[in-house]
Amino acid sequence: MTATLEWGQHYAMVEPSAFRVDYAINPYMNPAVQPDPGRARAQWDELVATLRAFGVTVDVIPALPEAPDMVYAMNLGLVALRPDWSGPGRSSVLMSHMRYPQRRIETPAARAWFESHGFAATHIGREGIGAHFESGDAFPFQGELVVGYGPRTDELALKQLADDLGIQVRGARIVHPGMYHLDLAFCPLDADHALICPSAFDEESAAALLDVIPQPIILSEEEALGTWCANSVVVGRTVVMPACPRRVRNWLETLGFEVVVVDVSEFHLGGGSIRCLTNPLDITIGRDLEIVSGGSVVVPGAAAA
Repeated sequence: MTATLEWGQHYAMVEPSAFRVDYAINPYMNPAVQPDPGRARAQWDELVATLRAFGVTVDVIPALPEAPDMVYAMNLGLVALRPDWSGPGRSSVLMSHMRYPQRRIETPAARAWFESHGFAATHIGREGIGAHFESGDAFPFQGELVVGYGPRTDELALKQLADDLGIQVRGARIVHPGMYHLDLAFCPLDADHALICPSAFDEESAAALLDVIPQPIILSEEEALGTWCANSVVVGRTVVMPACPRRVRNWLETLGFEVVVVDVSEFHLGGGSIRCLTNPLDITIGRDLEIVSGGSVVVPGAAAA
């Protein structure tokens, strides 16, 4: 059986007391359609309980009252552990530099939490200056950091990620407005398998990603947008999903995965689902991401840099 993912056993989540829709920065948000606070809280609690029941550690970050999107913890920053290092920087978090100013208020509060929990915080850009990077666009897979860019993350950020972390970054240009973060179109399942919706990417990027996934499970645009199924988390051989099309469930079960569905539909009103609500704290350089001298970038149609 293919080796399971070694990360995804420890998450940070932001409790949903401030969650609401105050503005529209993606196609799903409409301030005239508000989530039900009680229902949202119950769904969030069920997700936390489900993850903990599978042995996952969940740390809870307090919500910032004036930051309604902070509940989507995946986009607060990219954690990178360095077990081969000693001293400051062994556990670091590269803080996101949000594309939209409405979300930048989250960064100082998130940074304070990370630093109080032993993480050294760094930045690519901040307060509207420098390259934009949102960590919902970044996943380890096959020893590389796969990073979606275009709608939220700048292509310029790829080189800075590679240099700062000393790893290979594989860029994929996102072109679909409804899948504006990588985590809406791509979900690593184990060492060889990943869910992927090629419609999210330009033609070259889709072909390049399919080439590096030994055994892709290809999602149609309808499956990805209609069920949010790529926005899932994986714990060993269990996939915790907001919904699962029958065809996809059959594939997953054939591969030995158990599918567990947790309804988080209130959070879809803000443009996020299960993966968006969870930020992994156990991605490790030298294990999940291979160390590359000086770092390098692979972008379809360009030479490695």
